[in-house]
Amino acid sequence: MDSFSWTCPFCQRPVTITNQDLDSGEVFLDTKNVDGLRVLTCTFIVCPNPKCKKFSLSATLSNAVHTFHPGGSKWTLKEELKTWQLIPPSTAKVFPDYIPRPILDDYEEACVIKDLSPKASATLARRCLQGIIRDFWEVKPERLKNEIEQIKGKVDSLTWEAIDAVRKVGNIGAHMEEDINLIVDVEPNEAELLIGLIETVLKDWYIMREERKTSLTTLVQIAKDKETTAKPEQDTPS
Repeated sequence: MDSFSWTCPFCQRPVTITNQDLDSGEVFLDTKNVDGLRVLTCTFIVCPNPKCKKFSLSATLSNAVHTFHPGGSKWTLKEELKTWQLIPPSTAKVFPDYIPRPILDDYEEACVIKDLSPKASATLARRCLQGIIRDFWEVKPERLKNEIEQIKGKVDSLTWEAIDAVRKVGNIGAHMEEDINLIVDVEPNEAELLIGLIETVLKDWYIMREERKTSLTTLVQIAKDKETTAKPEQDTPS
């Protein structure tokens, strides 16, 4: 197999995967059944980052053709029918634990059920977005649509435009004024949009704030250390 680019779901580092980082095996369904021949491919990928080295596991179900020839037989995989992300259980990104746990719980669960139930995923994602806005910006609790309006002018224009754009998409926009715990019909791509928006604001707000705090705290400490070093020693009274 040729090498390929991959981002580890655990350490979030972009890496190049080669044969030594990957193990794959196939299980063949050759028994007569109403659906036909199937092949299940299981793939382990071990992150080559020496500080990580965690493995991910996925499985893909495909239909197939089984052909026979004088020297034996051959299975040929055709259409991929379904893929499962088993370890980790979703494509959720790993975020620092200084972000409130209830927000991360809603985000991670929304990712886990995105393909299984887009409408349940979108419901969790809407609640997660509301939790982020209330926690980070301390807005007056209202309907989510109104809370989004409250932060206009407080966030950079591009981020707010992205939030507003997602708010206007399909059924998401139609139900921003509803109770955020109400389960509504959405398309799979709409749930994906909401999850992408949440990942963006978590990085742009919480992580950037923490990085800025760390950077400025370090700068202040360096300045204090230099000031202490620069002070002339006082003469000791005889």
